[in-house]
Amino acid sequence: MEDDFGQSLTPPVSPFAGESHCDPASARQPCFSCAWEPGRDESGKLAFDGYISRGELKRLLLKLDPAPGDFETDSVDIFGFPWVTETALVESTRLLFGLFRQKVLRLETLVQSSSHDFVQASSLHPEADDIRNECVLFLQYVKVFICRFLEPPRAMDESPSHPYEDLEAQLPSALVEELFGVTLLVGRLKDLPASVQSALTIHHQGKLFPPSWHLLHLHLDIHWSVLEILHLLGQKMLGQVVYAHEFMNLSGENLTSISLFEEHLNALFCDLISLAMNKYSKVRPTEAISSHHYHCLCTKELWILLIHLSEYRSKVMHTQSFWGYVNPLLQDLVKGEAPGKQQLPTTCKDPVGFTWWLVTHLAELGQYNRSGNQLEDNWSFIGELLKKSCGATGCVQEEQIRMYVHCCLHLSLLWMPSVSVVSTLWEYYSKNLNTPFTIPWLGVTGLGSVSRSPLSLLDLAQSCCSPAPLSSAEHTQLYRSTNSFHIFLHVLALHLSQENAGGAPWRQIKGRVYSKFHQRRMAELSEAGLMNFLLLFLVLARRAELEDVTARACDLLSLRLATPTAPPQRALVWRGQLGLLLLHLERGLDVGPLAARLAAWFSEVAREFYLKTTEPSRKLALWLPLGAYLEGLAEVFEMSSFLSQSEEKLLNEGFGLLLPACGQSELSSALGVLQTALCQLHCVHRRVSRPGHSAGPSPPWAPHPSVAKERHLAVASALWAHFYPFLRSLRLSQTPPAQLADAAAGFTRLALDMPSSAPRDLQPHPVQSIMQCFGWDEMLHPLHATRFLGHVLQNGDVVSCASRTLDEQLVELTRLVLRLPDVESVLQKAGLLASAVPTEPRPALAMFIKAVGRVYSGLQVLSERSAMVTQALEYVGDILKYIKPYLLNKNQEGLHLAYWAVGYLVKHWSAMLATLKAQQLLFRIVDSLLLPRLLLQQDPPAQVLLALKESLPLYLQGLSVSAGVSQSQGPYLKQQLRSVISQYLGRFLPATASISVIANHPVLLAACEVVPSPQGVGLRRSILQVLSENFLQFKGPSPPPRLAAFLAFLLEILKRNRDTDPALLTVPLPSVLRCLMLVSEPQVKRWSTEALQLIVERSIASATQGENVCFCRTFVEENEGVYDQQVYSVLEMVSGLDRASVQVLVPVLSVNLRNNEQKRGLGKNTTLRYCIHQAKIHILNSYPVDAQRYIASHPFVPL
Repeated sequence: MEDDFGQSLTPPVSPFAGESHCDPASARQPCFSCAWEPGRDESGKLAFDGYISRGELKRLLLKLDPAPGDFETDSVDIFGFPWVTETALVESTRLLFGLFRQKVLRLETLVQSSSHDFVQASSLHPEADDIRNECVLFLQYVKVFICRFLEPPRAMDESPSHPYEDLEAQLPSALVEELFGVTLLVGRLKDLPASVQSALTIHHQGKLFPPSWHLLHLHLDIHWSVLEILHLLGQKMLGQVVYAHEFMNLSGENLTSISLFEEHLNALFCDLISLAMNKYSKVRPTEAISSHHYHCLCTKELWILLIHLSEYRSKVMHTQSFWGYVNPLLQDLVKGEAPGKQQLPTTCKDPVGFTWWLVTHLAELGQYNRSGNQLEDNWSFIGELLKKSCGATGCVQEEQIRMYVHCCLHLSLLWMPSVSVVSTLWEYYSKNLNTPFTIPWLGVTGLGSVSRSPLSLLDLAQSCCSPAPLSSAEHTQLYRSTNSFHIFLHVLALHLSQENAGGAPWRQIKGRVYSKFHQRRMAELSEAGLMNFLLLFLVLARRAELEDVTARACDLLSLRLATPTAPPQRALVWRGQLGLLLLHLERGLDVGPLAARLAAWFSEVAREFYLKTTEPSRKLALWLPLGAYLEGLAEVFEMSSFLSQSEEKLLNEGFGLLLPACGQSELSSALGVLQTALCQLHCVHRRVSRPGHSAGPSPPWAPHPSVAKERHLAVASALWAHFYPFLRSLRLSQTPPAQLADAAAGFTRLALDMPSSAPRDLQPHPVQSIMQCFGWDEMLHPLHATRFLGHVLQNGDVVSCASRTLDEQLVELTRLVLRLPDVESVLQKAGLLASAVPTEPRPALAMFIKAVGRVYSGLQVLSERSAMVTQALEYVGDILKYIKPYLLNKNQEGLHLAYWAVGYLVKHWSAMLATLKAQQLLFRIVDSLLLPRLLLQQDPPAQVLLALKESLPLYLQGLSVSAGVSQSQGPYLKQQLRSVISQYLGRFLPATASISVIANHPVLLAACEVVPSPQGVGLRRSILQVLSENFLQFKGPSPPPRLAAFLAFLLEILKRNRDTDPALLTVPLPSVLRCLMLVSEPQVKRWSTEALQLIVERSIASATQGENVCFCRTFVEENEGVYDQQVYSVLEMVSGLDRASVQVLVPVLSVNLRNNEQKRGLGKNTTLRYCIHQAKIHILNSYPVDAQRYIASHPFVPL
């Protein structure tokens, strides 16, 4: 080392050391770092101080200055010494590199002396960090020096004119020699001690790192910097080869800058692959796509740097591409040949799987480019690898092939799909279609797909045609969620969906697919094979020529069905064909030929199912394809937007054979499909008939309304022909299926929508004919008839159409309802006989409602009462939904009936409606019928008000009881009751006072009772409170509007009831006293006086006058001093009715008068004294003895 220092021409020997202004390059130089940064681990972003983030790679490829902001001063501080920036590397090459090697050795010494103790690590971190920063700074200085200060080579005939120029000419060779020495010093990454390599897996979230971490990352910096320096040197030398004069490479050849670059790059690739092998040994197949090949983000960045540098040199300098370096290494690994000079490890547990994994992740890493240039594809290598992976015999475990195909899909999403890869995969799967493609240790993934419905088959094919994004969990978890064949279908769909390919991808693969299937091959397909076949052709149909693929698939399936086929496989074949049919519907194509062929097969199986000679076990097996057909038929009708694509071809005479032979469960399924078809036909026909009411824009292939209606007639005719005769044959059954009434109601609606489609025997009035057949016949089972009529009577159009005989039919319906077991049981418990109940609809309904309420009131056990509430709610169902048509069309008779029926329920079921189970229904009734939003915003129609006026007493009486007995919502119900009273008390009151009109007020009628009851008292209290607070309240001296009318209402409610409860009677007393005091209108005066007389007399009759005294005292206190004379006049009037109450107040009045006179300071108020004196005389004259005794103890104020 002494020789190295002795040749220095620059500081520390320089005499100008004290005058130099060194550039400390204080800004941290780009370097590899996997130190923790917020959000970095989750997003996989590269380090902020890395070579890519700091733009060094971009500047390198654009031939720009590596560090434009650094080393700008005359001197630079390197390894603790100042050096002349423009000459140091030329004059002190060996010295600088010697110092560099010393620093590296010092860091290695720190690693050897360190331990895992945190305290020691924290003490060694600063020194290790400084050493690394110094080394990185030196390497950066070398790059900058080459770029800025190294002169290009001179011509051969030029002779050096200065000693420095001679040294400068030798610098390139010296650099090659020194870099070679550096590579020998640091060695290979794969040869680093385990303690140093372990730093790759250390994820620190702090700022302190052990020396091994710094050494490992310094090695990464050195390996990349060597390549970068050699690349810059080659650019500066204008392509000339630089020879190392004192060294030869390991093969005995002369060492050059190019050979050193190539050897180092290959060694680096080999080392990174070796590190990836170590990572792969811990990767499960399920994690192949989600688990990356790099240990930390530093090695990820190094891979990216190598990819872009090698690709750049390949394009500019015509050297090998990135894949040209990597592929030979991986080929040797896959072939299992002896390791070459780069010594790639041979201990890989799965060389083929590792190669797939590594290439896939390297391809993804090649997409990392901010300039838009991406790594070219490597399909040629992948194609050879795939052929080796599938093997000559095709015997590959599913857990292996699934990973390989998943990698193919990943690469296809990164690159343009490859037809050769798709062909190779198809060759494998065409030989293994019958394979279940399951992995035992993953469970039963994919086994349930055999029983899929046609629509779910189509959805599965669609999922294969719509690959998820690369970074999504759905894509990374495909290994777990599906099998390798389905992943292959993803790859195939990607190949067929290439944009701007003009159909070429389909032409490339079409012959290869079709040629694999013939009669013998179709006969060999198992159930799993058929499933894979169908999925394959559904994917082809979605992504290629639909009609061509469908025709080919149907021909091949016909070959299969021409031979004896087990029912499960036949069911699967039909599901696949129905899936193709659904795809035609989606594209707006006619399905006639396909549907006719499928329906013919259905008819054959239905005929065998119908025959009495068919064994029960055979029938049970045959139901598999028949059930699949029915399921698919329902999906066809549900998915068809216009029912104008020959869907009726699926309905043929096979149903006439199938339905009579069905058992109860099979018939339920068949009638459910019929219901679906009828409902969809009704919805589509109504939408087509009213084009302006469509939910959205129609597709371009949508038929004209006239054409659609014609096609709907064809569908309707098929339903009438193949289903209705069977339904009619069941109508007199004593055990009819529940769906019979539903289906009959559906045909009734169909007859209403399209009368001309109905059979001749139902013409000319098909709706009435069907209702007579399924609703009014005495031979019908009551349950069936009532269920049928319950459906059709909800339809206002049907009711209007059948209104000619509606009254007679309702009487018949009532008779049928009364025969129902539940109804007879309720009537019997209520003490009524069914024969005693009238058959007229309205009286019968009223009697039944009363009976239910009576039965509930008689129950004592809590569980029985709860069960009765549940049963009652089942009786009424969603009653508000049932009456909604009447509320909308405003028919007077319907409105009256609706409001009456619900009001009757509220009154007679008030106790039940107050329970927790039923109170929601009560709330809805109040919100919908009594306090609708329309009522609060504007005046409702007159028909609604008239219907409500007639039934309002029922609602008020029921609400009052519910509010009184409710345990959870009592206050809320009382508030709602007061709101209803407040709304309708004034609304139904005439503007002018008239006792004759007020006598029929609904609120008054609700409050009237011959004999007072607790329920009535509660309602009257609520009415009097609302009346006093809302309608009899004065605003100062101004009387409220329509005062006379409300006083007349008060007088009438007091007259009609015999209440003696002072708490109830005195509710309106303050308002009445205020009317007497402030209003002089004769009519108001008269009715106020009469009301006061009734209140006081009944209070006296109850022998409790305390309430009157209290209210009179309050009245005096509130108004004395403002209306003095009026107060005493009122009291004089009260004393004529209840002298005892006023007698108690006279002393109080005297004291108050004396106090007021003192406050005024104007002497005696003779007027008021005279009023009190007159009151005293009035009392003395009426009660001389008692009054004299009272006055003796309570002297009056003298005049």
